[in-house]
Amino acid sequence: MANINSTPHNLFSVPDISSEMNRDTLSGQGAASRVLLHSYHSPFEAHELMAVANALVNAGGKGIYATAETQDVTSVSDAATENATKLRVDDEENRKRERKWKEAAYTAMPSDYISGVILESLLDFQLAHILFGKGIIPGVRAEGELVPIPRSEEEFIVQGIDDLLARLQAARIAGARFSKWRVPIACSSTTTGFPSPLSLEIQAETLAQYAAISQQAGLVPIVELDVEFSRDADLDRSAEVHEKAIEMIYERMRAHGVLLEGSLIKSSFAQPGLEHPSSRAVTPEQVALATATVISRSVPIAVPGVLFSFGEPSPMRAMQYLAALNAVILAAPPNSPFTRLPAITFSYGSALQGDAIKCWAKGDEEGTKVAIVKWSKACWHAARGEVM
Repeated sequence: MANINSTPHNLFSVPDISSEMNRDTLSGQGAASRVLLHSYHSPFEAHELMAVANALVNAGGKGIYATAETQDVTSVSDAATENATKLRVDDEENRKRERKWKEAAYTAMPSDYISGVILESLLDFQLAHILFGKGIIPGVRAEGELVPIPRSEEEFIVQGIDDLLARLQAARIAGARFSKWRVPIACSSTTTGFPSPLSLEIQAETLAQYAAISQQAGLVPIVELDVEFSRDADLDRSAEVHEKAIEMIYERMRAHGVLLEGSLIKSSFAQPGLEHPSSRAVTPEQVALATATVISRSVPIAVPGVLFSFGEPSPMRAMQYLAALNAVILAAPPNSPFTRLPAITFSYGSALQGDAIKCWAKGDEEGTKVAIVKWSKACWHAARGEVM
């Protein structure tokens, strides 16, 4: 971990690497990880990116904790306060409460099950050292706000590209070693017509630009497509949209010269929309088969791993889907394309921290720590094809 978290001699220039021995010392990677690099990839940056990407997903079932601290802590705490409407906490007290939560959560985070943490406010609190000390890799949320696509106001553009390089360079100095950018993709039946071709093009181009900039700043990019499931798409349609979106993302990433071996992808599961009659009848095994098929057809073999998110506030459902997906892969016969899939693990937020925040709102710090360990371990089991 010390090699992965090492600081380059100069964060914003390419160091000289005169020998294979020096390269391996700096990157933590041996000769087996070497790939042919294009002229626009420096050996130092490429091998360090690959080291971090692999450490995040190829760690025996470990995955990423995707925090959403501020909103969740504030909403739950206020709801748990009898006189919430009368309570007025100034900014400084709010800040102290939020910092205390983060310190407790990061201190309790078990390195046996968690490889990385996506921080919502890395620069504000400067707490990456807590994670470093536990052997957990800090990352940062990179995307900006959403604005509607003109004349397609149910679909969105993600802002934040213009000043992204400077922000990610600052994050690197503060301790981040990876970043994440999420784009939302509307999904419905072909009759309703979501997503639009324009939306898919915009999201793919945005993610590709982000990934290239993130690698320029020395951070492993996690490109996230969040295909929403509130509409009337069936399972086949959801899988079709996922596959098309991922294919377009990698087409644009290649055009922007992104080093795929030093990048990761985060995806939603292929599942029917809530308005479709099958939404509650579909089984985790059906979702797993559809999702594994999507990955095998669209994610390049050079990518070290795929992380999964889960939007519905149901921790057990999140575990069931991930466990079923890994079980399908583990049970695949030797001639199956599923045997060639990259590592499959989690990047969960609410599914991992929901119970912990409820304990925190009640002032139960010990219960908070127990809940974080419990659900981290459950995620780890699911990434190994097991339901705890």
